[in-house]
Amino acid sequence: MSQSGAEPDLILHGGRTTTLDRSNPRAEAVAITGGRFSAVGRDADIMPLAGPRTKRIDLAGRAALPGLIDNHLHIIRGGLNFNMELRWDGVRSLADAMSMLKRQVAITPPPQWVRVVGGFTEHQFAEKRLPTIEELNAVAPDTPVFLLHLYDRAILNGAALRAVGYTKDTPNPPAGEIVHDANGDPTGLLLAQPNAGILYATLAKGPRLPFDYQLNSTRHFMRELNRLGVTGAIDAGGGFQNYPEDYAVIQKLADDNQLTVRLAYNLFTQKPKAEKDDFLNWTKTSRYQQGSDYFRHNGAGEMLVFSAADFEDFRVERPEMPPEMEPELEAVIRILAQNRWPWRLHATYDETISRALDVYERVNRDIPFTGLHWFFDHAETITERSIDRIAALGGGIAVQHRMAYQGEYFVERYGARAAEATPPVARMLENGVKVSAGTDATRVASYNPWVALSWLVTGKTVGGLRITPGRNRLDRETALRMWTENVTWFSNEVGNKGRIEAGQLADLIVPDRDYFACPEDTIADTVSELTIVGGRVVYGAGSFAKHDDAAPPPAMPDWSPVRRFGGYGAWADKSSTVQRVAASACGCAQACGIHGHNHAAAWSGRVPAADARGFWGALGCACWAV
Repeated sequence: MSQSGAEPDLILHGGRTTTLDRSNPRAEAVAITGGRFSAVGRDADIMPLAGPRTKRIDLAGRAALPGLIDNHLHIIRGGLNFNMELRWDGVRSLADAMSMLKRQVAITPPPQWVRVVGGFTEHQFAEKRLPTIEELNAVAPDTPVFLLHLYDRAILNGAALRAVGYTKDTPNPPAGEIVHDANGDPTGLLLAQPNAGILYATLAKGPRLPFDYQLNSTRHFMRELNRLGVTGAIDAGGGFQNYPEDYAVIQKLADDNQLTVRLAYNLFTQKPKAEKDDFLNWTKTSRYQQGSDYFRHNGAGEMLVFSAADFEDFRVERPEMPPEMEPELEAVIRILAQNRWPWRLHATYDETISRALDVYERVNRDIPFTGLHWFFDHAETITERSIDRIAALGGGIAVQHRMAYQGEYFVERYGARAAEATPPVARMLENGVKVSAGTDATRVASYNPWVALSWLVTGKTVGGLRITPGRNRLDRETALRMWTENVTWFSNEVGNKGRIEAGQLADLIVPDRDYFACPEDTIADTVSELTIVGGRVVYGAGSFAKHDDAAPPPAMPDWSPVRRFGGYGAWADKSSTVQRVAASACGCAQACGIHGHNHAAAWSGRVPAADARGFWGALGCACWAV
């Protein structure tokens, strides 16, 4: 029965929908009215609600899920730059990555750079290494190339060194190193030691897109997220992302009703030693939760004070936070608590978390935190004692899949045993703490949510190393809840979204495979074929392409890597080896039961058998039978 009684705008029927509503866990059909789910149930009950203006979409037996919500995504900063970035996320060989780079160099006009700005790790490549500076110079002798690897290093070719002006006389910045050769000349290697400031600052020297291009770029980034099933995110601010200047683009898109990802944003301090002034000003000029269901203010962080920032470079020793951390942090927390602003704090190591909790407990005695949805981000090495303290104060923990990209480095430094519960997600859930999941994209990890879900379920890095034993991994439903309903506590939207349930915002996806039935090693290859936000189809592919009405105009500028490569895994590059072979060989009349028509994902996946065709054939995968 329709909750609103009004004629539905849209009915999805003939599906196998996982609602995450424990009172109604499975459904065949959903009705959407006024941007919200108005009825969820059997086809026989929902279809009679249709009126003459109701649009109907037949899911034809496909499995649907609630839309995915990233608890920590740098979407505002990422959107401003997406059209300028060559993404190596999901590319499985360095040879392919360098081929992409060479082709992009050929069409990038001066004075523009080619930027490979994170989202990948050397461990994902078959070669298990990064390119050398000599290799970058060979493919790009005159075009500046900036390559960011996690937050541990950047590699610049000779043209980029000339563009940023680094010479033998350029001093090292605090907590960073410009590596020099025997003659004293910079080699092109920049190291975070351990602060990533040198990486931020160098990247910021590159050209920026004009405002109209940034609008287009942000729309394309949201489109890419929609393609992967993301319907919402919490933006965690970011280095060199200034408020309100750098928020003008996303605000314009919100005002023009062009957002296709719901966004809650946190304010990230930008002024070392002036953090208190930032938050005094912002709490006067901004109101917590101001905005709409598409774009709303979510409090402070993830940077509250620079003295508490323990950057997550597992290739170096854990940084020791300075003694001024506690007084500086306390001054900010008192301002936030007094103004009833929630906050989030970047904290990789338990040593930082425990010291921050000393501050929180002290402030809480004077200004109770009751009702404030505050939380720590990351928490890779958090202890059970700190988890208990967070629970006692009513806080939460937002985890991300950074270990999927840095697990090998962590094991190398701390050992395999230490990595088994890094972070201890299962234990957090057992202790009753509010916990959700995300990516921390776009630099230290990819924005692909399915890689994060795969990491939670399989315990494997993108390089294939299993670092998490079964007792610390999550079942698929728990992992999915971490990416949907659990995130809503972190944006103070519990009951408003995160499930397919009458009354909640109508955000839904239809993946290209059954998340609950596909082999676990293929979870990371998932894409969405139908993505709906607020009852509107914001992405459609395959049989659902005819319903898509949200595609942005072509990526700007015309040399943008997005035009040729798309995004994750260079999905739009028809000339790549895997895509070309898959396309030419595909003559199947119907989609494979596991991969749909995305045979490239199957062929480039890791197959645990010597005879790949026989292995996949035994599972009924048509990709190996074409």
